[in-house]
Amino acid sequence: MKVLLVDDEKHVRDAIRLLVNWKQYGIVTILEAQDGESAINMVNTHHPEIIMTDMMMPIMNGVKLLEWLHTHAPDSKTIVISGHDDFSLLRHTLKYGGTDYILKPIDPEQLNEALDKAIQAWNKDEELRHTNRELNIEMNQIKPMYWDKLLSNLISEPSAYDQAAEQLEKELHLSRTIRECRVAILSLDTMERSVKNKFSHNLDLLLFSLINICNEFLVNDQRGYAFRHWNSDNEIVLLLWKDQSGSEAFLAKINEGIRTALHTRVDFGIGSSRSFPADLALSYQEARDALRQRNLKSKETWIHSTSKTAKTVQPTLNFSKYEERIQLAIRSGSLDQIQETVQEWMDAVKLSEAITLEQLDHWWREYRVMKRRWVQQFFSNISEDQVKQLLLDEPSSLIVPLDEHGILSLSLWQQELTRSIVHLSKLLLESQQKDKNVIFEIAEFLQNHYHEDVSLQDIANRFYLSREYISRKFKQEFEVNLSDYLGQIRMSKAKVLLRNPHLRISQVAEMVGYQDEKYFSKVFKKLEGLTPNEYRKTANSI
Repeated sequence: MKVLLVDDEKHVRDAIRLLVNWKQYGIVTILEAQDGESAINMVNTHHPEIIMTDMMMPIMNGVKLLEWLHTHAPDSKTIVISGHDDFSLLRHTLKYGGTDYILKPIDPEQLNEALDKAIQAWNKDEELRHTNRELNIEMNQIKPMYWDKLLSNLISEPSAYDQAAEQLEKELHLSRTIRECRVAILSLDTMERSVKNKFSHNLDLLLFSLINICNEFLVNDQRGYAFRHWNSDNEIVLLLWKDQSGSEAFLAKINEGIRTALHTRVDFGIGSSRSFPADLALSYQEARDALRQRNLKSKETWIHSTSKTAKTVQPTLNFSKYEERIQLAIRSGSLDQIQETVQEWMDAVKLSEAITLEQLDHWWREYRVMKRRWVQQFFSNISEDQVKQLLLDEPSSLIVPLDEHGILSLSLWQQELTRSIVHLSKLLLESQQKDKNVIFEIAEFLQNHYHEDVSLQDIANRFYLSREYISRKFKQEFEVNLSDYLGQIRMSKAKVLLRNPHLRISQVAEMVGYQDEKYFSKVFKKLEGLTPNEYRKTANSI
């Protein structure tokens, strides 16, 4: 805390210094001035919390100083120390915020009491100021969210206007006499990559910056307001209610402001002038359509409206037409074949005169559906959660592949599509290799445990796989089902054991996993065409 002593007599200032235990009050800096003019310079430079001043001084007296402090330093607390017992001076002190009036010669006790009272008053006011600052910060944080929600609802629920009309007029200068309004949408889709990368970890800051720039133009001119659309992620909406015909030119002016501040421009979609508030939704939809139908292959304008959007009729191009070729390329595991197939698709795309965001979104959705279907086909033994995990390398929404200048880059798109398909092909090959390995592990297990009572369920439990999956994969790999494969092993071992004349048939049956001799004989004859006894006689005679 700082104290300023103002008196034209130095011995008075020295006396005040000696009469107070400054550390006791937390005062670390004591400043001095010999007149009101010098005091003003000190206040402007150092902003002391407590000011002790004489009333009668040359150049500028204490009366004028109190008046100046009341206007320019209202938070400071002032104690008057005067040699004049004058009621008019006392009244002036109280009128302009003085906390005490002490007469000279100075009484130490009175001085310390006055200082303590002034400090307590300053602390109390500072606590109130701190609370108000916190409330203001909180209100400033909440207020934009409040307007975002209110104005977003106004688009979908025009009837909400009547309740908010007075507040909108007071806060946003949206007059009740407004009968028409246009809606514009600021698009981040085609913003330059360098800017989006800069804000990649704090998109909220980018949106906040863009909204502030827009409102610097709109609010100052009282012609509209920009807000974050509550019902759509990362979309900035502008309501334009003044000078409808000049809206496109004004948006271009805002865009120039964005270029100056962020070194980039953005695309705006704008709807036609519609009845306010009843038809805001129609103008909003027109603005969305204008953005979705603009040609991403060229950059002729930054301001897009449905009236200016080219309506060229083009042959329908569906990504799903290439599904079979892409699926075969994935199964092949060949990078060359994948690149060749993607190239076929890109060659077809390049023939399009225009490519719109709507088309890109359609193709993206087609690819997402196909990829999910492929994953379910390729990895038939996995759960829905595992399917989602395999699809995590794809973003959940369309990311427009743009070059540094915000124009659609077919080469970047081709690279990304190729990367995605190669990744899936690699996962498929790894899975197939893993499946093959586990099936051979099962076959080896059967070779080593053929003499035990082994069931398909036992194997499924041991290898943590379903019985259906094991049966299908085993048949694919060995072209025979698992039970027949196990039977072949047992019969092969039985034929070797039957050559030993000292082993009874029942012993041989038990040694190859059959507890029932009759059942063993039945299976043996079915597979070998001879009973075990007949085989033994034939084999031994040979």
